[in-house]
Amino acid sequence: MRETVHVPLGARAYDVVIGPGLLAQAGALISPMLPRPRVAIVTETRVAALHLEALRAGLAAAGIQSEALELPPGETTKSWAHLEQVSEWLLDQKIERRDVVIALGGGVIGDLVGFACAILRRGVRFVQVPTSLLAQVDSSVGGKTAINASQGKNLIGAFHQPSLVLADTDTLNTLTPRDFLSGYGEVMKYGLLGDADFFEWLEQNAPAMAGGDMGLRVRAVKRSVEMKAAIVTRDETEQGERALLNLGHTFCHALEAATGYGDRLLHGEGVAIGCGLAFEVSSRLGLCSQEDPSRVRAHLKAMGMKTDLSDIPGELPGAGALLELMGQDKKVVAGTLNFVMARGIGDAFVTSDVSGDVVLDVLNDALSMR
Repeated sequence: MRETVHVPLGARAYDVVIGPGLLAQAGALISPMLPRPRVAIVTETRVAALHLEALRAGLAAAGIQSEALELPPGETTKSWAHLEQVSEWLLDQKIERRDVVIALGGGVIGDLVGFACAILRRGVRFVQVPTSLLAQVDSSVGGKTAINASQGKNLIGAFHQPSLVLADTDTLNTLTPRDFLSGYGEVMKYGLLGDADFFEWLEQNAPAMAGGDMGLRVRAVKRSVEMKAAIVTRDETEQGERALLNLGHTFCHALEAATGYGDRLLHGEGVAIGCGLAFEVSSRLGLCSQEDPSRVRAHLKAMGMKTDLSDIPGELPGAGALLELMGQDKKVVAGTLNFVMARGIGDAFVTSDVSGDVVLDVLNDALSMR
């Protein structure tokens, strides 16, 4: 059931290997890359309790020694303080440029470790071993690495491609239903932005996939990675087309900042709500039919996911304050905020020609339902 997606970036090309049982095979898959049989692993405590020993056993089976650093879980770990901790620890481990660092965990660990490797000795190789659905289909592929700032999410970072991605779909069995569905927000996004057939397939198969069907999970991860790899290959540093991958994210990042990057709103939940809002704005601008945002929201509800602002617990700032938070988005160019809008399901595009009044109206309407 193993699948491989190649990311053809010339000298920085790498494979994304997808399937069950990859932790046990990690040593065999990683050893050809190593100048010496040792690696450093950075993970977080919850993931370590579930998967660290399996990874270390898989490495040891190929004669690879490993040392591990465990960090606290959660979005707040993507910080200056933890970036310093990881960098200092890797230097203490005498990690050299040709050595390999393994990022074992979800998007937080992948982003943080990737950034540390980008700046350590001006570039150290690293392997992504994503253990969440969100990380397997999105953050582990494409080389975006970052930490958060008080002004917004992912504002301090670098492009630094991994040397290999091992997406062991068995790890998805250890996710809570909420965490799995959070990751599904990113899976659904791919269908919405560029593959209507994939979205229709998800409408039919996603409930069984969430229920544990491994074949469906591998297929969904593979298709998501294929789409991201194709876009990254054409636009590695997000000069144009890659911004499509941010469908729903402009709203999402504002909502994450408003909720303190905590458990009130997980990233994929914000993406899902943001996709619904993006389609609603698109509909009011006459870009897509009125049925499209309804179809998006109906699918989210069918999956039991957060769908509306009213599903976010606690207080939220007003529409104007949320729009102000969007102004910190990385897609701001010359002071103008670019949005990912849609002409229909599977047909997204990037534009700066979006009326702020329409966005405010959509946000006000959504807030009024709380």
